[in-house]
Amino acid sequence: MSDSNPEIIAAAQTRTRIDTSKPHSARFWNYFVGGKDNYEVDREIGDHIKEIFPGLVDVAVTSRHFLGRAVRYLAGEQGVRQFLDIGTGLPTADNTHEVAQRVAPDSRIVYVDNDPIVLTHAHALLTSTPEGRTAYLDADLYDPEAVLKAAEGTLDFSRPIALMILNTLGHVADYDQARDLVRRLMAGLPSGSHLVISDSTSTSEGMIAASEAYNASGAVPYYVRSVEEIAGYFDGLELVEPGVVRVPEWRPDSSAPAQPVDAYCGVGRRP
Repeated sequence: MSDSNPEIIAAAQTRTRIDTSKPHSARFWNYFVGGKDNYEVDREIGDHIKEIFPGLVDVAVTSRHFLGRAVRYLAGEQGVRQFLDIGTGLPTADNTHEVAQRVAPDSRIVYVDNDPIVLTHAHALLTSTPEGRTAYLDADLYDPEAVLKAAEGTLDFSRPIALMILNTLGHVADYDQARDLVRRLMAGLPSGSHLVISDSTSTSEGMIAASEAYNASGAVPYYVRSVEEIAGYFDGLELVEPGVVRVPEWRPDSSAPAQPVDAYCGVGRRP
């Protein structure tokens, strides 16, 4: 019978873990990029932050565009066929697997998150081309070795892997711990692998005020960091040009001047 199906039971158990009484970072971000997978509590804090700092919407949108450019660069110019996307958030348009498999249909993508609402949507929406593969892991950034071990079921660790951690590390309150988590993840990947990071930065009073308002809302706190701290994640790696820059300035699609946003990004290669 359908009610004894393990996947249906697991999905039902996951839904019971979803808390709609407090804002949630994935739903909040989903609202900012024009998605529909959010609740009134997320829209309320989103609208409040728009009044404080409208520029955060630009951060959300341009960060999404950076993901696409970075994946196209890695799959197209570097021949990377494997992606490990940690802190994936809610699926929207042009997710990592869609961009990668558009360039190279045989690409393999593993998404990692431990949030119940993301898990529910991922199982429903994250599909794959016949040539490639897309998987979702209910795993925790705070246990890098377990994440890597679980990903071995989909990815070939003898070949380069792109580690994607976009707008996620701010949830780690201690910066040294965040750097250590990145280091441990990259240590488990082979030579030729890449690290892709973007995050909001404490580069304006507006962004700092927006961060404080969000953290006071009851949501899981998110800490904005300095540009120097973002750059520190790439220690020991070969930075891809143009280095650590504002999100719209990383290999832009046009020659038009990029809008200034309070978010920086970079791509580094493991020698």
